Amino acid sequence: MPETLLRSKLKTRRVLAELTQEDLARKVGVTRQTVLAIEKGNYAPSVLLALRLAMALGCSVEEIFCEDAE
Repeated sequence: MPETLLRSKLKTRRVLAELTQEDLARKVGVTRQTVLAIEKGNYAPSVLLALRLAMALGCSVEEIFCEDAE
């Protein structure tokens, strides 16, 4: 069975919203390092954090995250 990974378009969405990692982190209540880890694919956010990120960026969770089977 292939491993399913979470692919993130967070950086693209953040840049389009003209936010720095620090700006976005403040809006959702996490550290800049957490935003960086999500952008690099090193950390999968909780459902609550994914919702907060989507709300802060004015889009749906599905527009930021999708499954990527390997």
